[in-house]
Amino acid sequence: MMRLQRVGRKNDPSFRIVVTDKRTGPKSDRHIDRLGSYNPKMNHVQIDAAKAKEWLAKGVQPSDTVHNILVGQKVIEGKKKNVLPKKSPIIDEAKIKAEAEAAAAKAEAEAKAKADAEAAAAAAAAEPVVEVVADAEAPTDHTETAPVTEEAAEAEADTKTEAQTDAEDD
Repeated sequence: MMRLQRVGRKNDPSFRIVVTDKRTGPKSDRHIDRLGSYNPKMNHVQIDAAKAKEWLAKGVQPSDTVHNILVGQKVIEGKKKNVLPKKSPIIDEAKIKAEAEAAAAKAEAEAKAKADAEAAAAAAAAEPVVEVVADAEAPTDHTETAPVTEEAAEAEADTKTEAQTDAEDD
């Protein structure tokens, strides 16, 4: 197993990156190989990448923290593991970016649909309204038509909008 072994003083942590048998204690000095060191206060990592790759090829499993150090140093490829899952989850930036893009696309599609609906409503309102006038001699004959004035068309549009708002309020 590849793991960290603490060697620092009190309130001054520093670690060795060692290969050790899983059954040995982390404080025992009985490790198989020393690969490097890690100082979390100075954020300094020194690691022998060739040795680390060699031990990984032999089947040694790194601890989660050592795995993250190896990924950070580009010794191995992969995603970092969350070593404190209850306290601080790892933020998946790619997922957040994809969700933001999907939300933006959805908003854009809704805006386009709304603009199309408004254009269709404007086109319908722009059509000339023709009022049917019954012939005095034959009241069922609606063949004669008279054009409607602009004032009458506006009044009719106002009544339609009032009816729609009343229906929405109910």
